[in-house]
Amino acid sequence: MRKLVYYVATTLDGYIAGPDGGDPSGADYFPVTPDVIQFIVDQYPETLPAPARAALGIDGPGQVFDTVLEGRASYEIGLAAGLTDAYPHLRHLVFSKTLESHDASVEIVRSGALDRVRALKTEDGKDLWLVGGGTLAHSLLPEIDRLVLKQNRSVIGSGIPLFNGPFHPHMFQPVGETLLDSGMRVLVYDRT
Repeated sequence: MRKLVYYVATTLDGYIAGPDGGDPSGADYFPVTPDVIQFIVDQYPETLPAPARAALGIDGPGQVFDTVLEGRASYEIGLAAGLTDAYPHLRHLVFSKTLESHDASVEIVRSGALDRVRALKTEDGKDLWLVGGGTLAHSLLPEIDRLVLKQNRSVIGSGIPLFNGPFHPHMFQPVGETLLDSGMRVLVYDRT
């Protein structure tokens, strides 16, 4: 069965974006250094948006994922950059009750997020990548099988939390760790 994997960058204090909710990539608290890029290219090349893949000469299907799931706010970061589908090489689902369709290849899921993910997990294919945001991640927490946290060495104090919702404990077991030269630590946890 396919796994739902929350693969995301975070700060030491558990934020995936600053208070404005904008794209944190390249901000001083989320530096995109050559070793980070190389890690992504080597391990998760399908998680790079189409323009980055083209610039790096990356083509072909995903190594780990064939489907990307994201919330409205995360999707709108791509829209602001002029991308109606930042991941055309993946099946793309956006979870939103209010978003209008901008691209026929992007499926808008308006209700029943947990049921939709459960159905996706029973289909044949590679794992499902949950890119964000924190509210969607919290709503899908019962179905998240693995966390891959690109933990930056920054503390920002406030912003968009890794999981944004009410208290509801879930336990995960550490299964892997990679320390990059830049100080980013990639932590992998599986549901216990």
